[in-house]
Amino acid sequence: MKTLVCVKQVPDTEALLSIDPGGKWIAPQDAAAFRMNRFDEFALEEAMRIKERFSGRIDVSIDSVSVGPARVRPTLKESLARGADNGFHIRVEEAGYISPFDTATLIAAFAEKGGYDLILTGVMAEDDMACLVGSLIAEILGYPCATAVISQKIKAEERRIDVEREIEAGCRECLQLDLPAVLTIQSGINSPRYSSLSNVMRASRQKIPTISAEQLAARQKTEQVSALFYPEKRSGGKILEGTPREKAQVLLRELHGKALI
Repeated sequence: MKTLVCVKQVPDTEALLSIDPGGKWIAPQDAAAFRMNRFDEFALEEAMRIKERFSGRIDVSIDSVSVGPARVRPTLKESLARGADNGFHIRVEEAGYISPFDTATLIAAFAEKGGYDLILTGVMAEDDMACLVGSLIAEILGYPCATAVISQKIKAEERRIDVEREIEAGCRECLQLDLPAVLTIQSGINSPRYSSLSNVMRASRQKIPTISAEQLAARQKTEQVSALFYPEKRSGGKILEGTPREKAQVLLRELHGKALI
């Protein structure tokens, strides 16, 4: 069984961030201030647990894939150190914003050629929080999809997977999907493991193939960032003191003075 885990490189939220000169996206002041999206760590860990569950019975392989410029390669190395068997880099030149649709189009084209049985993503990315890539991949490929998955059980012989997912109002939904399928994995489903020394050494030696975006699919820039800016600073609030009656009188004067009433 072939599993694909989609990992995204995001700016470290603890790093000093600024807006890039073009005013279109985030530019960390330290070029090394990028890391793996934490939600994708849960997806990768779940893939590892599936592989361990079927160890000795079914051959399960785990590939990781990331879309971005050359700087995403350390994130792919980290996925190898955490236990992925192979990493693949879909290279795009822009270092700024890449729309979820553009990302999903490229990953779907890659996944279709790879013949994967299961595609996992994190429930969302920490930078844009769009929660779209997994669902878009499923739509493009025509695969069934479950989002915000909190538990799963693969029935490999039946080519099916049972999942439990979070929905609104604290409710949960149980689904059965045919494979191949796409799951977006909710945080808390597991506890991502640390990289073992042997895996770190293996990852340092392992080559990561690069595929240019042009080799996979015609890119459609359906969404672009027109501007990114800091919120305007507002004047501080005023705390009214006194009895409720006195506060009401002061508030009335303030509102009259500003011609609001």
